[in-house]
Amino acid sequence: MQVDIVDGTFVVDAALIGELLGIPAADVPALMRSRAITSVCETGVDADQGTFRLNVFHRARHARLRVDATGRILQRSVIDFGKETLRRARHRPERVSLRRDEDAAA
Repeated sequence: MQVDIVDGTFVVDAALIGELLGIPAADVPALMRSRAITSVCETGVDADQGTFRLNVFHRARHARLRVDATGRILQRSVIDFGKETLRRARHRPERVSLRRDEDAAA
């Protein structure tokens, strides 16, 4: 399975999202519309140039797909935080920051 990239937008099959988040694929569209499933995309820099991290959140699960510029899945992972629901603030794109070399030197 791979991720489709259409006009710069990543399109992930509901079956894969459901598998990663432990929910039925049929439930994925409605959960996304209601914002119960959220996502954040990070663009690779430096050594990771040309790759992307697609982060998907639902309740206490955080799934991550690392893909190349063609949409080929390079790595996938899931963290289940158990009964502790992730804070909504962790799902917001503005909370994501990438560390740059000049930040590390400071």
